[in-house]
Amino acid sequence: MTVLRSWWAAAGRHTGAWDVALAAFLVIVSLVEPGMGRAAGAALSPLSTLQIALLVAGSAALALRRTHPVAVLTLTVLAVGAVVALGGLSRSGVAAIGIAGFSVGAWTNRRTTWIAAPGAAAVLVGAALVGSREVPFAAESFATVFWVGLTFALGDATRSRRAYVSAVEERARRAEESREEEARRRVAEDRLSIARDLHDVIAHNIAVINVQANVANHLLRTDQDAAADALSHVRRSAQTVLSELGTVLSVLRQPADAAPTDPTPNLQRLPELVDSFRAIGLPVTVTETGPRTPYDPSVELVAYRVVQELLTNVHKHNPGAATTVLLGRDSDALRVDVVNAPGRPVAPLPGNGYGLVGMRERVTAIGGTVEAGPTPAGGFRVRAVLPTAES
Repeated sequence: MTVLRSWWAAAGRHTGAWDVALAAFLVIVSLVEPGMGRAAGAALSPLSTLQIALLVAGSAALALRRTHPVAVLTLTVLAVGAVVALGGLSRSGVAAIGIAGFSVGAWTNRRTTWIAAPGAAAVLVGAALVGSREVPFAAESFATVFWVGLTFALGDATRSRRAYVSAVEERARRAEESREEEARRRVAEDRLSIARDLHDVIAHNIAVINVQANVANHLLRTDQDAAADALSHVRRSAQTVLSELGTVLSVLRQPADAAPTDPTPNLQRLPELVDSFRAIGLPVTVTETGPRTPYDPSVELVAYRVVQELLTNVHKHNPGAATTVLLGRDSDALRVDVVNAPGRPVAPLPGNGYGLVGMRERVTAIGGTVEAGPTPAGGFRVRAVLPTAES
């Protein structure tokens, strides 16, 4: 079976050569058919040189049946029709018309086929009526018309099947491309989500470690107790980083449908976050308005991460600046405002700005908005408005 498929595929790559071979075969039949009829004693009128030449021309035209099907059919029908009108008969000519008709059905459209088939049949019937009544072809007119119509129908069916197979292959190709594109999109989304989560769980504690390590280094010789206290902060922050990294890695190793085993940060854990910043010298005040109704976990997670990112930025770039966190709770939105007063700006710390990018991505992912800008007093304010759904 494999050999047969390979042979068929190879044959399909040389269709032009097969068409030339078919045309040559019919040309040979057209030349020898009159002699074969006389040898068999058939009561056929001998074909003249002109009639044989017409049959040869009609048969030879089949070499172009794929590239010029309508022209080949026209030439073949006119040639065979002329032979019949001149009182001759050639079954090889009728076969040539059938092959040409099949080619029109297979390589043109249905409208052309429906026009060409009746036209070819009309030419043949008319030629038979004009020709000598002694020609047996006149009695076979209806069978010939049926043969011509059948070949056109077979060609049209072949074209329809080819179009159907092509459409199925195209749909399969597009479906495969869609699956690959969806897979790439999911991978990109997963990588972006992992990047945001890693930044959120690490950036704050790394900032604490950096600041407290500098404090310890500065006080190591002058105030060893304060240096030891700073190093304790470094140790606790490092332990927190390791713990949260372990949590992230364990989540990544879980099956996709496994339920998370660690609590998701929410507004109930906000006091713990604020206390961690107060412990490293950032005065933070939290003010809440509106009913303390729990929101959807995704909304509370985004609100928590927004506050975490903004307090981390204040501590990195304006340490010691008094900062206010305002939570406005409404039934339709949760408004998070983080405002810091003027402080003592420090030299910019190394960073890539992905924290703010990730914060905006989180907010916009749930349909929220972010506004940022300086305050009249010289500080800075960021407001995030998160559309909510009551749980």
